[in-house]
Amino acid sequence: MWTDLLQTHGYWILALGCLLEGETVLILAGYAAHRGLLDPVLVLAIASLSGFAGDQGFFWLGRRHGAGVIARFPSVARQSERMQRLIERWHEAVIVGVRFAYGLRIAGPILIGASAVPAARFAAFNALGAVLWATTIGGIGWGFGAAAEAALGRMHAIEGRLLAGLVGVLLAAALVRAVLHRRAARAARADSRAP
Repeated sequence: MWTDLLQTHGYWILALGCLLEGETVLILAGYAAHRGLLDPVLVLAIASLSGFAGDQGFFWLGRRHGAGVIARFPSVARQSERMQRLIERWHEAVIVGVRFAYGLRIAGPILIGASAVPAARFAAFNALGAVLWATTIGGIGWGFGAAAEAALGRMHAIEGRLLAGLVGVLLAAALVRAVLHRRAARAARADSRAP
């Protein structure tokens, strides 16, 4: 049942999730792609496009209303001064890397939009960052799926031996219990016959 829901609505959920933070949704989509429930090429394409579109929207929010957003949200204001120094020095790296920085996924593009970085330059490096992000985070989900499959595959290969071992341990425990019970019964009979 959940697989039908995932195959029917998984791409929409992925697109909406990647407009904002998206890491958890993308990891799960990468895992689902490994399991064959979603198409891996579509997962990467949707995550890249949605991540790109989300950051473009936040960039333009910063470009038009940057000062107001910075003043209104203390969490963005706290990051503003440090981010502005980084943007002035290494804006290309900041544009690509901000989506990998926890807590800056939304604030970062807003702050870059409030800076003097040209819109076309932001769009180009944002596209590069979106593809790298989708590939990396989706790849983590894919890798998790591969690791889980390998672990379960090894479990299937040894489950017969594990079952035989468990049965052996249970039989040995039953035998030990029977021997101890028999000894206790003999000792009790011997005590009852003693004068």
